[in-house]
Amino acid sequence: MSQTLRNLQKSRQGTPTNVVSFPAMLEQFKGEVARALPRHLSPDRIVRVALTAFRLNPKLADVDPRSVFAAVIQSSQLGLEVGLMGEAHLVPFGSQCQLIPGYQGLMKLARNSGLVQDIYGHEVRINDRFDIVLGLNRSLTHEPLKQNGFPAADEERGAIVGFYAVAVFKDGTRTFNALSKEQVEQVRDQSRGYQMARKLRKESPWDTHFVPMGLKTVIRRLCNLLPKSPELAMALAMDELNERGETQNLGIAEAIDGSWAPVLDEPPDDAGQASDPARVATRKPLTDLLASIGQALSIEALDEVYAQAEDFVAGEDLEQLLRAYRSRKAALTPPPSPSQLSPSSPIRGVVNSPSV
Repeated sequence: MSQTLRNLQKSRQGTPTNVVSFPAMLEQFKGEVARALPRHLSPDRIVRVALTAFRLNPKLADVDPRSVFAAVIQSSQLGLEVGLMGEAHLVPFGSQCQLIPGYQGLMKLARNSGLVQDIYGHEVRINDRFDIVLGLNRSLTHEPLKQNGFPAADEERGAIVGFYAVAVFKDGTRTFNALSKEQVEQVRDQSRGYQMARKLRKESPWDTHFVPMGLKTVIRRLCNLLPKSPELAMALAMDELNERGETQNLGIAEAIDGSWAPVLDEPPDDAGQASDPARVATRKPLTDLLASIGQALSIEALDEVYAQAEDFVAGEDLEQLLRAYRSRKAALTPPPSPSQLSPSSPIRGVVNSPSV
């Protein structure tokens, strides 16, 4: 192992509370990362992309900065750019950062595989003309409602009724996948990310960006049926981990030397339902859950970690998890300032004197 990777692995030791800020960490390891990255990757560009993505999402300040940088490097290894392009996204997941490919990124990887000439997807609205024929002569027809020869405004085309994606192979043949809105919503409801957002009463991307999420769902389904390059297979596996609500455990050294690989221990059943919690628990040891709670850097991140973890334990383990949660929350809660303590407020160990 090179000295660079040894130094990077050494940086992963210790508790997150001792970790320097993300911009400082970038500056600290810029030279070593430049020597370790593959030749086709520009370290200066990776640093710029990483800083931009970090600043666009303030919640990333609450996660381990090493996982943010590892996610950026992994994205670069796949050939995807995080940030505004929509190819990949950095998403906080408890105390860690997850790399989530967007539908634009999946389409890019499919095209880059050398096996697919083109791939695209669209939403279908109620006033469009849409028809699917299955069987031996499969076909798909979609004609949006038009105005002056151009697709009409979304309001005139009406409510969304479904999504489809089409792939064109090098020999000109085509394949497609289509899902109704109800089928897409079933996939959404089974997503751990969406379930956690509902549980924590927060908005999820499904609430704010339903069309892109619907397109990603049908494009991902199509990509799973296509011949895959290693990069596309890796991106799909990373996205699957996110959908299951499992951590990717990205490490800087592993991302740089290309040794990191997602671990999918148990595929979903044929109905696409979530795995049996009793079996999932075997992949989520109590020690790992307690460690995640201890690594939370903010109360918001702690709440998310606990909400995710409590689904994997029960009985005495759940009580131990709750005690660890309360202890960590107390440690993260700043003490009240003197101005917040009114004279009439009782203070531990002091009995208020009656007024005279």
